[in-house]
Amino acid sequence: MSEAGTLAHRLRRMGGRDPDEHGRASTPLELLFDLTFVVAVGQAANLFAHSVFEGHPWTGLIAFAIAVFAIVWAWINFSWFASAFDTDDWVFRVVTMVQMVGVCIAALGLPALFHSIDEGGHVDNRVLVIGYVIMRMAMVSQWLRAARQSPEHRASCLAYARWVTAAQVGWVALALLNLSLLPTLAAIVVLNLIEAYGPWRAEHLEGGGTPWHAHHIAERYALFAIIALGEGVVGTVAALSSAEEAAGGITADVLGVGAAGIALTFGMWWTYFTVPSGDLLHAHRERGFVWGYGQMFVFGAIIATGAGLHVAALRLEDESHISALGAVLSVAAPVGFFLVAVITVYSLLVGEVDAFHIWIVLGTLAVLAGAVLLAAAGVGMPVSLLVVAASLLIPVVGYETVGHRHMGEATVRATAERA
Repeated sequence: MSEAGTLAHRLRRMGGRDPDEHGRASTPLELLFDLTFVVAVGQAANLFAHSVFEGHPWTGLIAFAIAVFAIVWAWINFSWFASAFDTDDWVFRVVTMVQMVGVCIAALGLPALFHSIDEGGHVDNRVLVIGYVIMRMAMVSQWLRAARQSPEHRASCLAYARWVTAAQVGWVALALLNLSLLPTLAAIVVLNLIEAYGPWRAEHLEGGGTPWHAHHIAERYALFAIIALGEGVVGTVAALSSAEEAAGGITADVLGVGAAGIALTFGMWWTYFTVPSGDLLHAHRERGFVWGYGQMFVFGAIIATGAGLHVAALRLEDESHISALGAVLSVAAPVGFFLVAVITVYSLLVGEVDAFHIWIVLGTLAVLAGAVLLAAAGVGMPVSLLVVAASLLIPVVGYETVGHRHMGEATVRATAERA
């Protein structure tokens, strides 16, 4: 029976969590924090979909990439910190609330970012940067607190604080300079490298790293994958509702696109959750950065697939802006990228390449190419999208019949290396 005092969220020493803690799971605060990213992800996908639909796919893709990095990177940094140092006291909760405010502000800045890049003038990233810097500087305060209260992790925590702060100075300068697209992209590449290098240096070169929990991190990433997958469902249903109203009722095309959207979402979910990431990360903590950074490409592909489905639904409402081929490509391309990213990240995590997975990827890409060819030949968009959805039967069936044994044996070999 709990003592009354343990129920209060009083200040606790931020001394580092046990990386081997039994039964570690996401907290209610982490789940609440994730809800703000539902809004940000939905905003990015919606704006990208409209850019593609209106004939600006490349500028939309650039803006989408910038937005996804800002959203996912801020989430990743919070999640790894919380895995290592979450105290769930009132200070930790209040600082997390500040970060949530930053997420909402960043989401509000996405329309200006997309529109400015579409128009080809200066890149208007001011509101996005304000929100992003709020999120990141709140994290700096957490790192400094951990450095003060956890002497054994002080060097790593201070390294995080230094590099995060340096990057934020750069982001603020970039927003104030009001540059055109190419100089902005060059600056973003440099600042992204700083953002990525800082955590790596803090974990590997300064101090002994932080006590993050492998299974907890794997669960946190899985939950973000579900957020990204949810955008595919929510965005498609919302757009299909408009298409249904425009058509005066539910049509075969509406049903076809809706079925393809649900099937694709389910297939991507099934594929993503085949990988035993927690066990592999626990055995090989040194591979955490490759896995963690690689997941950004997986998440981006999932969100882009949802945007592509939104494009297809918009085309049902109005066919004047984009062809059936363009709509099918907007879905098929990120689906193919998703599978390649998942297999690549898994191979890097397990430390080997399975020839069976290469055949899985090639077979899936062949079906996706077939769907695009069908659209180019004049086959209806809903039918072509159903073929796109069917492509994920290859990794799903492949895993359930043969692949699970390959993956199980590879996992045993990888975990035995550290036994």
